[in-house]
Amino acid sequence: MITLRLGYVPLIDAAPLIVAQELGFAAEEGLTLDLVRLGAWAQARDMLGAGLIDGAQMLVPMPVAQALGLGPSLPAMDLVMVLSHGGQAVAVNRDLERRLRDAGHDFAFDDARAAGMALRGVAAGRRLRVGVPFPFSTQSELVRHWLTGCGFPPADLDLITVPPPMMADAVARGDVDAFCVGEPWASFAVERGLAALLLPGIAIWAAPPEKGLVLLRGFAEARPAETGALMRAVWRAGRWLDDPDHRGTAAEILSRPAYLNLPPDLAERGLTGRLTISGRGEMRKVPGFVAFNAGAASFPWKSLAALFAARIADRQGLDRQAAMARAMDHFRTDLYRLHLRPAGAPLPGASQRVEGALAQDRSVAAERGGMILRADAFFDGFSFDPASAN
Repeated sequence: MITLRLGYVPLIDAAPLIVAQELGFAAEEGLTLDLVRLGAWAQARDMLGAGLIDGAQMLVPMPVAQALGLGPSLPAMDLVMVLSHGGQAVAVNRDLERRLRDAGHDFAFDDARAAGMALRGVAAGRRLRVGVPFPFSTQSELVRHWLTGCGFPPADLDLITVPPPMMADAVARGDVDAFCVGEPWASFAVERGLAALLLPGIAIWAAPPEKGLVLLRGFAEARPAETGALMRAVWRAGRWLDDPDHRGTAAEILSRPAYLNLPPDLAERGLTGRLTISGRGEMRKVPGFVAFNAGAASFPWKSLAALFAARIADRQGLDRQAAMARAMDHFRTDLYRLHLRPAGAPLPGASQRVEGALAQDRSVAAERGGMILRADAFFDGFSFDPASAN
């Protein structure tokens, strides 16, 4: 049995790594996963770069930023598969909740434009401080796209980095007015009476890639057998997780002291998409709130790397085309095909696509037969084609 040391931050989307170890998917591949709980995303990046861990759960844009030189000088890092889509929620503090309700907002939880316009109305004339877990994160991209799309001037938005487990404390201290974070930490803030949930991430972007499995390029090249075994174990764990009947068991496993160390109910909310959105006990059911494998969720599309790279390059004053090319080299569709083909994973015929083009799930041709791609539309109709992005 080979032991691999993997870093993770306590969130429900660490489930594929945790379930792979706890339910024996790793053992079936000849692996033991030594799971190291981390407190912040920079720690995952730095420990991986220093060789203190063999792999890490990371925010999908993080290896993009590294590829663009926007981080410490570390060995090349590759995203070999996506671990999850969705699983995030936007929340506001109690003062903004009161203002929104007084203005007539219904907290319907499914209309990003209505929520954004309502928030713009009550926040007019003041800077809005929004907590996100890392500067280069899906949450940061969601917040920027949503609020600027609803008319917020970028200069009026302050995005403040807060580690996910600390988000509720940041609200309590008054450091942020709102936040976007992965579950269970949004529900944790609601449970403490500090915030109300305004939107799920999938109301802004129907399939936001959230976390990925990231390896050093040198590890993947020098240890292909272990790389493939790890990817197959995690892929099978994600497939198990996508069965709704398994989500309750997953919540019990994740909530244990060694992992999230929270009541199972908090983990179960995000895993099932049955969310308590406020201190009033209001409930919202969000189908597809988080996905692990379904609809090609785990495939590391090169077009996703290009999309994040283009956005980051524009803000950082970098050459967009060069940034896209560098980032796409670090989303390893080749390793995904090589190592998951033997497991029977559905494999799309292409490695990039137009992002945001699917308003509904769509059946497409695959290497063998067909497969379903999940809807990935943005709330405002935005789409991104790497082939024509200048």
